[in-house]
Amino acid sequence: MSIFNWFSKNKPKEELPAAQVEQAEQTQAALEKTRTGFLSKLGRLFTGKRQVDGDFLDELEEVLLTSDVGVETTVQIIQNLEQRVSKDAYVSEEELHELLADEIAKLMPDIQMPVVKDLHLTGASSPYVVLVVGVNGVGKTTTIGKLAHHYAQLGKKVILGAGDTFRAAAVEQLSIWQNRAGVSIVSHGMNTDPASVAYDAVKQAVEEHADVVIIDTAGRLHNKVGLMNELSKIRRVIEKFKPDAPHEVLLVIDATTGQNAFEQAKQFTAATQVNTLAVTKLDGTAKGGVVIGVSHAYQLPVKYIGLGEKAEDLKLFNKYDFIKSIFVS
Repeated sequence: MSIFNWFSKNKPKEELPAAQVEQAEQTQAALEKTRTGFLSKLGRLFTGKRQVDGDFLDELEEVLLTSDVGVETTVQIIQNLEQRVSKDAYVSEEELHELLADEIAKLMPDIQMPVVKDLHLTGASSPYVVLVVGVNGVGKTTTIGKLAHHYAQLGKKVILGAGDTFRAAAVEQLSIWQNRAGVSIVSHGMNTDPASVAYDAVKQAVEEHADVVIIDTAGRLHNKVGLMNELSKIRRVIEKFKPDAPHEVLLVIDATTGQNAFEQAKQFTAATQVNTLAVTKLDGTAKGGVVIGVSHAYQLPVKYIGLGEKAEDLKLFNKYDFIKSIFVS
């Protein structure tokens, strides 16, 4: 089976609309740095050899680790490959690509929740409450603004909660996005109680029959115990007003940070029960492997990827498009 046939066999069979075809092409263009670096390293593995032996797997392990796939995921991939080639250790470069693509697809969990197609809310409780977490500088507030824009374009009534009350720029930035998207915002200003902002945002959304509430949170260093306690408090306050919320806790990580993203995921999942992932700045890095590693290590489905600065550059993630972008030129 060729690598092209692998994607034909494994990708969902529905007819792709033009918008999804365009998105797949944008994903491939954005991941050019990752693809070029990864494939060039794989290509060097085959110089003068065709046998998948111990030495080959050791070198493949190094390729995966230097591509920021992460230790846990790399070990799992190597173990799975060892089992698959135990009967026939001779594979072509294309066959290796197919094996790797298959293992990566298996390791990355799929989204098991509403809001999976064109950002529509399907089967979601109203209002749908999204709590957005992540350290400063990863593009968290910008991601919120882009989500608000997309939902507003779909005719959804959106309320933003300016819960990052420790950083003036965050409140101002969110207000700018609020005006651009034409949505509502709940803001108590600087140095106020973030949990109170979250509570009031959800309360207003319920009273006004809004469709979506997106709440920003503080993003100081992930090793600050006080911040993590504050995030846990925000969640508890939301649950008191709306027991089934937040429906989504979205962790935003920056692909360019490499291995540091794993520690961020560890800390935030422990504090806030993260259930989805957004990866920003994929267009500017060769470290796209972090998407695979963090998703697998913490069993977090990747929901959005950021491929540029414009609102339209925030895309729903499709793991088959992502894998194809790495392995097929």
